Amino acid sequence: MLPPVPGPWAEGAKGLFHVKRIPFVRVRQTPGEIDSELLAWTGESNAPQAVLDAEPARTGWAEMILLAERLAPEPALLPADPEQRALLFGLCQLLCGEEGFGWQRRLMMFHQVIPLPESVLPADHPGRLLVQALAERYGYSAAAAEAAPRKAAAVLRLLAERLEAERARGHRYLLGSALTALDIYWATFAALVQPLPPELCEFPAAMRGQYELRDPEVLAAAAPILLEHRDFVYERHLGLPVDL
Repeated sequence: MLPPVPGPWAEGAKGLFHVKRIPFVRVRQTPGEIDSELLAWTGESNAPQAVLDAEPARTGWAEMILLAERLAPEPALLPADPEQRALLFGLCQLLCGEEGFGWQRRLMMFHQVIPLPESVLPADHPGRLLVQALAERYGYSAAAAEAAPRKAAAVLRLLAERLEAERARGHRYLLGSALTALDIYWATFAALVQPLPPELCEFPAAMRGQYELRDPEVLAAAAPILLEHRDFVYERHLGLPVDL
């Protein structure tokens, strides 16, 4: 079994349940492998999954939010105002959804490994095999990976502009004066810019190097206010150190 890493989708789901004080039991899945027992149980092989009684497994970030809201309406993590709610789901899609920030960063991470010559990383190396399996699942191509920094940077600029606008209004969060699911998901996806330091989130140094952002275009878009907000959300709401 591979060691744990701060996968942003899983950590975001955990964050929702933590803030709402919804008890849950964690089950670890090995990345890149098809868990036959899990597949037989839920009909799904992806992680994270949220399983409640005999209900269908939830695997998407939006499903996780709606399940958490149903199980514990307070504190609300979705705005009551329909326009604000639509804005939250739209911004979360740009962050967590297909072709969003996390998706683009994942393509960039694959691109650090797949082009390596076999003299550097043999074809049968477990790390290469894992990356290749994930790359096939998530639509990797050299062209997609080369376009990824531009797309990832655009999302970061949008989030930074939103935070700056809210601060100018005297608000502390991405959508006003109260914590929402968007703040939680940004806090966990910020690991793909710069992981929390080892004393606050311990995971293997080799994987930490994969998470750390090096692309100059995306780094330029990662305004300090974004990581400041990540730190604030963890300290105020999610708790530290992170238990992977």
